[in-house]
Amino acid sequence: MNDQSIVAKLGAALLSGDVRVVDLSGALGPDTPLLKLPPDLAVDTPKIEVHKISEYDNDGPFWAWNWLKIGEHSGTHFDAPHHWITGKDFEDGYTDKIAPQNFVGPVNVIDCSREAAEDPDFLLTADHVKAWEAEHGEIGEGEWVVMRTDWDKRAHSEAEFLNMDENGPHSPGPTVECIEYLLSKGIIGWGSQCIGTDAGSAGGMEPPFPAHNLLHKANKYGLASLANLDQLPPKGAVLIAAPLKIVNGTGSPIRALALVQ
Repeated sequence: MNDQSIVAKLGAALLSGDVRVVDLSGALGPDTPLLKLPPDLAVDTPKIEVHKISEYDNDGPFWAWNWLKIGEHSGTHFDAPHHWITGKDFEDGYTDKIAPQNFVGPVNVIDCSREAAEDPDFLLTADHVKAWEAEHGEIGEGEWVVMRTDWDKRAHSEAEFLNMDENGPHSPGPTVECIEYLLSKGIIGWGSQCIGTDAGSAGGMEPPFPAHNLLHKANKYGLASLANLDQLPPKGAVLIAAPLKIVNGTGSPIRALALVQ
């Protein structure tokens, strides 16, 4: 079977509904939850703003359009290697320089929703991943791995989504060993349903923030604030996660999609 017939079959399956498209993105607007940094580190990403230019009025009688104020790492978004100091030297580490082939690939969905519901500080370990592989099959080179926690159900409230108290944020994520193991499998990237790719407690790990630190050190990618992972099978779906082609961009909001049979 040649490549053209494979693509033609996919097109026919999309038209017939045998393959459906699942939206993995949260809504993007003024109420979208955004990351809050410690005050001694940096200025927080400003709230998303949507400003009307015209809407069938004197400023534009036949058209409606807006201008936006938005951070690269707002809402459902893509982290490029240049986002983190460990990935700063990759020439192809910016959103406009990444090969587009890397935005599309098979996705492995590790369901941690029960554990995250019982413990918001739940950490996914390498042993958890190996047990998942024993049940569902090995994670392959060039594939995405995402952690399903159903955290997107909290996105209606920034307070619930960030889940912070005097001790800091409480949200599930991977351990250092988990990310190291996934990188040894040759994954293209890692995704989370939380505000970032790391656990809330990741600042105290060694190295700190391992999803950021180790993924971008390996010239790999991160996805955050994903939604609707409960609609995907453990294996068999294809993830499409394309950032805007921002010149020297460190990341971008995305409309993440999955193709599911």
